[in-house]
Amino acid sequence: MTTASDSATAAASGANATERFKSDKLVGVENTPPERVSTLAREVLEAVHETIRKHKVTYDEYNALKAWLISVGEDGEWPLFLDVWVEHVVEEVATEHREGNKGTIEGPYYVPDAPEQGSSGSVPMRENESGTPLTWTGKVTSTNGSALAGAKVELWHADADGFYSQFAPNIPEWNLRASFTTDADGNFEIRTVRPAPYQIPTDGACGKLISAAGWHAWRPAHLHVKVSAPGHELLTAQLYFPGDEHNDDDIASAVKPELMLAPKPAAGGEAIEYGFVLDPA
Repeated sequence: MTTASDSATAAASGANATERFKSDKLVGVENTPPERVSTLAREVLEAVHETIRKHKVTYDEYNALKAWLISVGEDGEWPLFLDVWVEHVVEEVATEHREGNKGTIEGPYYVPDAPEQGSSGSVPMRENESGTPLTWTGKVTSTNGSALAGAKVELWHADADGFYSQFAPNIPEWNLRASFTTDADGNFEIRTVRPAPYQIPTDGACGKLISAAGWHAWRPAHLHVKVSAPGHELLTAQLYFPGDEHNDDDIASAVKPELMLAPKPAAGGEAIEYGFVLDPA
């Protein structure tokens, strides 16, 4: 099986994530009032100023920060940096009102319009794709308990080497990416492989920060999902596996107890049951 392990780089993945972000995400804020822009910008800068005063930041440290910020942009790693270290708080604030399922960060590697597989099917994958076969069954309902027929469940995850299709070379375009639509009773069944833990790219600017700070770069194994239905709020989440050594110290701070799966042995692999409750819009 061909993998990307020999040729994927942080810069290449970062550039792909940056281009995808610019084409997909820069909408919805055109009419933000100047007063709100001023408030947010001013308070962020005030927090930076207070950090400088509190820790007596030197000019050498300041210039190192400038050089590092420039390299983040040159490496195309702003989506990676923000999604790893900032997005989890934005997600927390944006969804604190919800009564249904807990969500978590999207991350930098989502791609819309993945192949549709119906209410029961397998994600596209290479022949002999590494990983334990995993069968996932679940149901999508509203907070009032009613089944949501025709709900959309989008799934994507990394391969056994920690790489995502469309962001690393030598991987088929839709590998380990698919969309599913619930049946009349709100049910779905997905067949994929269990992903592995992986390190975020460390050969670029984010890796330099990790090394300088003495942090680790690991994310626990996880499945990404987006779940949507007419008249309901979009749910974005990641689902995790018990026993992963990085569930408690995920570099992206995205793990929540409510997102933990419970795999059971099954013929030829493992099986999980996990459903979603969506809040009305």
